[in-house]
Amino acid sequence: MKPVRKAVFPVGGLGTRFLPATKAIPKEMLPVVDKPLIQYAVEEAREAGIEQMIFVTGRGKSAIEDHFDIAHELETTMNDRGKSLAAIEGTRFRPGDVTYVRQQEPIGLGHAIWCARHIVGDEPFAIFLPDELMVGEPGCMKQMVEAYRQTGGNIVCGYEVPDDQTHNYGVVDPGAEDGPLVEVKGLVEKPPQGTAPSNLMIPGRYILQPEVMRVLENQERGAGNEIQLTDAMAQMIGDQPFHAYRFGGRRFDCGSKTGFISANIALALDHEDVASDVRAFIDGL
Repeated sequence: MKPVRKAVFPVGGLGTRFLPATKAIPKEMLPVVDKPLIQYAVEEAREAGIEQMIFVTGRGKSAIEDHFDIAHELETTMNDRGKSLAAIEGTRFRPGDVTYVRQQEPIGLGHAIWCARHIVGDEPFAIFLPDELMVGEPGCMKQMVEAYRQTGGNIVCGYEVPDDQTHNYGVVDPGAEDGPLVEVKGLVEKPPQGTAPSNLMIPGRYILQPEVMRVLENQERGAGNEIQLTDAMAQMIGDQPFHAYRFGGRRFDCGSKTGFISANIALALDHEDVASDVRAFIDGL
């Protein structure tokens, strides 16, 4: 069983729900307290032992490339002033550890993943949707990689949501359970309200086998007239082991304004340097 060494980050979206803030700044660069969303995802990948980061970008996303590059002027100025570089240490990579490929037309998550096929090659790979901020100890992907070493095949993160929210997500049709591992019998993309087979949704963390790229090669458009990753994964069920890993940490949907603001408040309360002032401000409201 090959290890999970590569991760794909689909970051080509336009971020229209956050306009005008995202007119010139990628939505993945919006900060939660003191780090952009994309850095939280990258640090989660590193913690899980992933070595190569593959960013599927689009026009106007150069700030992401700049963020994970060496900023010579900034570092020189900080060194001259005797300031520590620890704050930007997480933005450094060895040459060759980061790859960028463009999704030239926005026609769905499945298409974005397929754009990385030549870089992924014949290896299992992880997928991170940076909009989904997953907080846990250890991190979500580290837990999933440890589960993958037991099961092989394909694993999606599973997260329980209230029954009246299942129509907003891709949902797992569950089989046998073994602790946090749940056999996946099927996947349903945004089922009509009241018809979901479970309340276990898929919040944007995946470990998939490279065969999914062959499925996506000929995948027809589905919901929203887009090439859906969920449809491609559903075709692999039965041919390969397929499980969901029930994540018990915290999840913030930072693709929505409410989730983004909630994440800033919750993580600010985790920061010792600002927690007491933020708490006092909240109490004062």
